Amino acid sequence: MASDLVTTTYDPDLLIEEQGYDDHFHDHHHGDKYQSNFITHYVFSQDHKIIAKQFLITGIFWAIIGAGMSIIFRLQLGFPEESLAWIKPLLGKWITVNEAGIGTLDPQFYYALVTMHGTILVFFVLTAGLSGTFSNLLIPLQVGARDMASPLLNMMSYWFFFLAGVVMFASLFLSTGPFSGGWTAYPPLSVLPQASSGSAAGMTLWTVSLVLFVVSVLLGGINYITTVLNLRTKGMTMWRMPLTIWAFFITAIIGLLSFPVLASAFFLVIFDRELGTSFFLSDIYIGGEALDRVGGSPVLFQHLFWFLGHPEVYIIILPAMGLVSEVLSVHARKPIFGYKAMVYSILAIAFLSFIVWAHHMFMAGVNPFISNIFVIFTLIIAVPSAVKVFNWITTLYGGNIRFNSAMLFAIGFVSMFISGGLTGIFLGNSAIDIQMHDTYFVVAHFHIVMGIAAFFGMFAGIYNWFPKMYGRFMNETLGKIHFWGTFIGAYLIFWPMHYLGMAGVPRRYYSFETFDAFAHFDGTNKFITIAAIVVFALQLLFVVNFFYSIWKGKRMTTRNPWGATTLEWTTPIDTGHGNWPGKIPVVHRWAYDYGKDGREFIPQILPVSEDESESH
Repeated sequence: MASDLVTTTYDPDLLIEEQGYDDHFHDHHHGDKYQSNFITHYVFSQDHKIIAKQFLITGIFWAIIGAGMSIIFRLQLGFPEESLAWIKPLLGKWITVNEAGIGTLDPQFYYALVTMHGTILVFFVLTAGLSGTFSNLLIPLQVGARDMASPLLNMMSYWFFFLAGVVMFASLFLSTGPFSGGWTAYPPLSVLPQASSGSAAGMTLWTVSLVLFVVSVLLGGINYITTVLNLRTKGMTMWRMPLTIWAFFITAIIGLLSFPVLASAFFLVIFDRELGTSFFLSDIYIGGEALDRVGGSPVLFQHLFWFLGHPEVYIIILPAMGLVSEVLSVHARKPIFGYKAMVYSILAIAFLSFIVWAHHMFMAGVNPFISNIFVIFTLIIAVPSAVKVFNWITTLYGGNIRFNSAMLFAIGFVSMFISGGLTGIFLGNSAIDIQMHDTYFVVAHFHIVMGIAAFFGMFAGIYNWFPKMYGRFMNETLGKIHFWGTFIGAYLIFWPMHYLGMAGVPRRYYSFETFDAFAHFDGTNKFITIAAIVVFALQLLFVVNFFYSIWKGKRMTTRNPWGATTLEWTTPIDTGHGNWPGKIPVVHRWAYDYGKDGREFIPQILPVSEDESESH
């Protein structure tokens, strides 16, 4: 057990000074003259650590909005008979109040809420908020670089994201409402402005926003890849990189290959909407009259969208996997089990993610033979995922586990990934998917395995690296309340949805009052809604803890409070722009030397002694 071992004592400053080396690549990017005022230091900063904080805080803002939207439409689903007049000051005309004072949610706005909830959480929170935060924070620090390869492009990647958010936020205030055709934006609802009020100007702003978002992702991805390949410190071979860096690196490659396909789909949508082309339209009748555009196919859009849409699942979950791998090893005080197997599984997941997209289209009229091919690859992708789960559990086994907030969320991630992943086996089978498609079973699977699990990985990362970001600790008591309430509440929300789905209850319906077959699920919907409200309140508790701790949290008094081995914990507590004040450290070993040769942990900057046992 790690508690029986002697902690390694070392002076990182002395080691870096003796063995480190001078790097002049980024000398012109750091120094006091670039931090002379508030604007250059905090707003238009080119310091990767500040940009990481910008991504994180912007992501928190969008998470509150996106989750708040889900609470509003859950109130409609759980309590359709109750008046929503009390929320009219917030939603205005989208709440209709009758003579008796009963307020009802406008059905068109209900679909807008569902659409915007999905868009915001998938893109603005779990892509930009998660990957943008931790790729920016950890890549330079853990590979031993002063900053990103291009700090200017890095700054621009955030501001393109910010601009995308401004455009999306503006769409919420249009008289016709935000886009309401579903976050997947299937034609013809997304292509015909006259299809509904939510397909008018709201859809135009939605498209512009996501094109700007794609630019942000591409600028960031180019930077992440270049930094990992070109700016690793001496001794930092690819096989000595922490699993976090492997995850961010592969995620950036996936994004670079798949997001342009989504952008092309959006450009074609704009052409169909504004220029009269027919990429996605054919045999459409409006008011009984045939539209004069033929030859297109909405299935073409589905192919383009899901060629990004499925890799997007791994763009979201791979960074969370990397964070969890690091947190589990650090707080179990054990080397990560099967390091190379973990790397190869990341590579396998990345490759397979590009050849399974059509499992989202089993009901779209795809040739059954083609469906069988996609079924096979969809089920095969479970193998590298299972390798990762096995290795996480084995890393925990026999460890001297610290049950702090970061570790609890990392363990919770493993639980969510297992339980959510198992239901994917059902949906990956085209024959079973015929029954399950577009039901609450899909909602449950998607949210547990990608939404909740990714959030758990994100929370694990925030609690673990908060001291590195702000020099203070978050409150552990509030953190544990946050974990247990969210963990139990998430299962209470989404587990019953599996049974709704198996009973055939369709998703995205405004009301089930007219369906006798679904009337007996009223109680279940009420239960889910109450659980959702409680979980949302707990996320507000996290937000309070986060911002309070920035200024009032317990101060960090040692640069390596967790006893970790990676390079970010060798920088000063108050890390300036450039990360290391003098020389850059040299790496001598892999990132997971815990419980070795009588020492609790051995940092990567310590040279390997002659009598030392093999690392792995």
